[in-house]
Amino acid sequence: MDIGSLIRKARKAKSWTLEELAHRVGTDTGNLSRLERGQQGARQELLAKIIRELGISIGSEISQPENGNVRPVAPPDRSYRYPVLSLVSAGLWGDALQAYEPGAEDEHVISDYMGKGPCFWLRVNGDSMTAPYGESFPEGSLILVDTGIEPRPGLLVIAKLLADDKANFKQLVRDGGRSYLKPLNPAYPLIEIDEHCRLIGVVVETRRKLI
Repeated sequence: MDIGSLIRKARKAKSWTLEELAHRVGTDTGNLSRLERGQQGARQELLAKIIRELGISIGSEISQPENGNVRPVAPPDRSYRYPVLSLVSAGLWGDALQAYEPGAEDEHVISDYMGKGPCFWLRVNGDSMTAPYGESFPEGSLILVDTGIEPRPGLLVIAKLLADDKANFKQLVRDGGRSYLKPLNPAYPLIEIDEHCRLIGVVVETRRKLI
């Protein structure tokens, strides 16, 4: 059993919601949700808190999928410095005709995530990814994008529509054999992916705006 499934099993055994566990360990529900689903790893310190709160005994039942999407936890003394891009700058990453040099932005944010490809932070603009419940990304949140991960249905992705030079943050979904960009806010429509859309990268980490 992988660590995400084990955490979910232990949490449900205690009848705790994602919100309650997130409050106990000092993180947000979006991070916990992706950790349980194998879409994101966790810092060593956070993982230790979760294990302690849930009373999990780490043993032979935990295995790491060979091709899983859970990132390995980096040692606490390793960190990586990634640029914070504007929506326009992020859009240039997906356009071979408009070269963009990584690291050209002034603002950088540190993470312990070791990218599989070039990575950048993007600040969420607008409320299309603000959900009424569950996983939500309010305006002002920072998201870390890895351009080296293959986008798959269910993952949160950054896309560029050829008619727009800005990046778009949505969830990649498939329905009826077709792929769509899905906003988490139900007030916004699905965007069908066609030859006029290019997927740039996958969101692997988020940091909420401090109020």
